[in-house]
Parts: sequence; structure tokens; C-alpha cells
Amino acid sequence: MIGPHEESALAQQYDLIIVGAGMVGATLAMALADSPLRIALLDAVALDRPVTRQLTASGYDPRVSALSAASERIFTRLGVWQLIDAQARCAYRHMHVWDADGTGDIHFDAHSLNENRLGHIIENQRIQQALLDALRGTRVSLLGSRRVEALVKEEHGWRLGLANGERLYAPLIVAADGGRSQLRELAGFAMREWDYLHSAIVTTVQVTQPHQDTAWQRFLPSGPLAFLPLPDVEGRHYCSVVWSLLPEQAQRVMALDDTSFAGEIGEAIERRVGRVLAVDARHCIPLRQRHAKDYVMHGLVLVGDAAHSIHPLAGQGVNLGLLDAAELTDVLTAALQRGETLSDLAVLQRYERRRMGANLGMMAAMEGFERLFHADALPLRWLRNAGMQWLDQQAPLKSIVMRRAMGLEGRLPSLARSPDPYAETD
Repeated sequence: MIGPHEESALAQQYDLIIVGAGMVGATLAMALADSPLRIALLDAVALDRPVTRQLTASGYDPRVSALSAASERIFTRLGVWQLIDAQARCAYRHMHVWDADGTGDIHFDAHSLNENRLGHIIENQRIQQALLDALRGTRVSLLGSRRVEALVKEEHGWRLGLANGERLYAPLIVAADGGRSQLRELAGFAMREWDYLHSAIVTTVQVTQPHQDTAWQRFLPSGPLAFLPLPDVEGRHYCSVVWSLLPEQAQRVMALDDTSFAGEIGEAIERRVGRVLAVDARHCIPLRQRHAKDYVMHGLVLVGDAAHSIHPLAGQGVNLGLLDAAELTDVLTAALQRGETLSDLAVLQRYERRRMGANLGMMAAMEGFERLFHADALPLRWLRNAGMQWLDQQAPLKSIVMRRAMGLEGRLPSLARSPDPYAETD
């Protein structure tokens, strides 16, 4: 399927180039690895050595993801889940959410859904390393330490100009290079974006009590605070922390010494996991929501954070991106079987139609929650507390909400549909 350009040391032709070897881009490459397409996975970081992890006192990288059941299915079917050390996967079976300004309280329990877990908390580095390890056994070309400088539309597709002088050609290019996607900017995709006027403080803490396989989330007037469970290490208990704060509050909290920060964050979570004994280095990340007005143009596709970035309130960002990759796999695979041209806009718009509505729906829900829990008006505070109490008592409705968030119900791409990796998906 190679096009008109001859290969040379500085000019290489592919059928598909995926720019960005993070979790979403690498998942897409793995999902299409057995296709007849000649695929390159390109990234500015080296792909021929272990993924860099931050050295911390706890041993945990602060970058973690809350993977849904749908994401677990995708990785299982691709043979990637088995490559993630079981000791590094922390299943959580409960989720406890409560309002600091009232009596609102909701508890989600996996057993009530006839499931043995709601999801897993895993370091991003572990996931990405497993994906790259799996890809090394495929025909996908891993092009690391390469930085894109130019994107040019040509008669037969696109040309990528790299900083090292290489030129790469392909009729179809996928931008999976994150929320600040350079490829998206070079292509000229229009965006809708706005600041949340909050920053997220991210770190890992050691606590005195077991986390009870529970994801704890308290809505404070300043913003939501989450303690996410991590695996115990030699009897020591750890949680990953994400605390959303107004910028001036975030600056104050970042300036605290470790002892003062440990005391304040322990009080903020109402010591549900005991005292905070130790904290890793803190990272402060401005929160901004972005959504592309279009996900596709002729021969070019946005996936994951390049297409949409969302508030970390419910940990859905990476799960949405993995569903993007799985859906695009379905679209391209079906088009190959029909003998269609993969770069055609009509083909790529099938992916856009299937994913844009789902992504916008989740983003709207998170935006609504974020605004509701920051509302100070007494009627709205009463409404949210009464609503939480009411929902907690509606077992069937609560089950529907949670099963949809876990990817157990609703329209799903084939890789995410069945818990049995050998089951039929049609």
C-alpha cells in the first residue's frame, strides 16, 4: 500500500503515521498492528529505552490514571494488560463522595453491580511501558527521539518535516500528541477552550490507615479533593492525591512545608485514611478544558487529549482517549475490508460522529458537576446535598450511572465490548 515516494535515509513512506506514543497513540498503534498497513509511531522521546519515571520518596510516579472496565477490556484484548505487573495494579471496589458544605454523601460499591471492582489506579508509566513492550513484537515502526517541525499537505497525502532533517510521508496521519498538540496547531484545527480558573495539585502521600480499596473524593468550597488508592508496599499505605484549588489557594498550599501540607490535606479529607505521614514532591497543573470543533480533516485525525481535554474530576480523560483509539480502529478496519480509501473525509467522519457526542456528553456532565459544587448560593447548596442523598438511595439509577461510567453499558467499540478477550464482539 506504499505510495509514490521512494524511501531513502531521509524520506520514508508509510500508510499511517501516529504522532504521539503516549497511552492513546500507542494503543491505536497496537490495535492496528496486525493490519496490512505500514504504520509508524513517532514521538519526541526515545522509544528504545525504558519509559522515564520520576524518582520519588514513595517510589510512585505522581502521574496515575483511573482505568475503567472498558479500558481494561481494551488492554486485555490487545495483550497489554498481562504485561502490567499485577502488583502495580490497584483495584478499587468502592467510591465514596461527599460534600464538605452539607450532608450530601454517595457510596458506590462494585458488589452492588455484580462486579469485583469499579476500576484500577495505575501509574501512567507502567501502562505506557507495557504498550511499548507489546509493540516491539509487531511490525509497527517505533520512531523515537524525533520532533515534528512541519506539516505540509501534498497531492498524495501529508509530509512531516522533522528536526533531524527526515521527511515522512503518509496519506493518513493521527495526532495523539496531547492537550497542547503541535500537530493540531500546524493543521489549523479550530478549538473551543476555556480556563477552569483552578489548578490541580498532584502528589503521592503515605497514610497511617489502609485505603480500604476505596477512591475517596470530598467536594470542598475551594474545589474537589481526591485520594486514590495505590498498592501497599511492605505494609506501608499510599494514596495518589489530586486537589483542585483556585490559583491563589494553590500557590499558598504549594508554598507550605511538607509537615504543614500533610496536616492540611489530612484535615481536608477528614482523615478518612488516618494521618498523612509523608508526601512526595508536589506538582501544580493549571486546569483548562479544550475541545476541537472538528476531529478530522482529509487525511488527518485527532484522538485523545489532542481532540478533547477534560476536568480530572472523575478521572475519565484517558478512558475517553482509549475509546477514541478503539473506535478509530473499528472505522479503519471496516474501511479496509470494504476497499475504501482510509484518508477520505467521509470515512474519517464516521469516527467523528461516533465519538464527538460521547465526549461532549461526558465533558458537559463534568462541567455541570464542577459548577454545581462551586456554587455558594444557599438554594444550590441545598439542592446538591439533597440530590446526592436522593441518588444514594436510588439503587437502580445509581447502578446505571456507575455502569455507564465504567464502560459496561452503552454503545462501545468492539475492543471494549466483551470482558472475554476471545469472545465474539458482533
